[in-house]
Amino acid sequence: MGSRASADQLKRMEADEDILAEAKALGNLKVGGGNSKRGGCPFANGKMTVAQAPFTLVPGTGGHRSSDVTARLLEEIGGVDGLLKFTKAFYEKVKLDPHLDQFLRDHSDPHGERFANWITEKFGGGTPWSQERRTRKTKSFEAHGHHFQSAYDRSSAHFSAWHSPKRAREDFGQHFKLDDSRIWMRLHFWALREAGGFERSPAFCEYYTKFIGHFVSIYESTAPFFVRESARWSADPENIKRYLANGRTMPDVVGKSLRVAARDLPAEEFDDELWPYPRR
Repeated sequence: MGSRASADQLKRMEADEDILAEAKALGNLKVGGGNSKRGGCPFANGKMTVAQAPFTLVPGTGGHRSSDVTARLLEEIGGVDGLLKFTKAFYEKVKLDPHLDQFLRDHSDPHGERFANWITEKFGGGTPWSQERRTRKTKSFEAHGHHFQSAYDRSSAHFSAWHSPKRAREDFGQHFKLDDSRIWMRLHFWALREAGGFERSPAFCEYYTKFIGHFVSIYESTAPFFVRESARWSADPENIKRYLANGRTMPDVVGKSLRVAARDLPAEEFDDELWPYPRR
């Protein structure tokens, strides 16, 4: 077993409205079914504008739901194949990053494919992630004298990452912190940008930035403040050069408290506790 704090965090994740919806989706699957996609979209001609793709999710209303808008955004980014190009590139960056790689117990797991399938399902492209979970085989592993099962859903995946045998004993079992989340988001947006996503569909990327702001909060409550900063970081080639020159490390992020990290943000972003949600 892990620490009491990690067990409490796992319970918190399992009670999250999006994770509960994902469990329900898996339970609703029938043998040979579950791959239906959303139908016709009212934005059939030309690329969507940012204004046509608002992020309308309101917390406490059942979590993120797909719509005709998200289905069209998924189409614009290239569907699951377009997403796969960026998610596989992202995990290659994670494997090379010494800070994030400690959370990645097994490089042979299809992390990029699972992530692309999850996004696809969230945006209304059928149920590829739930279908894969339905048949996924788990295995046991040992870390620092404790026994665990490999991931079978999103909450167990993160619980496994907290208890990766690669982690130092003093950090073992601790949930993701702000610096972990910021490094993850910076590399994530870098991979999306490198894969051409920001050029291919600005509307998808604007929506997706808020989408990440929503989902990252369950892992670290202060991380949403830094989502936009992470996207901006990925747009500056000098940041990438500095990161690589530092041996793929981010000394400007690691170990920084929220108070210190907030200096990297415009005041209006750190003061905006409603983002990414709509103002009512």
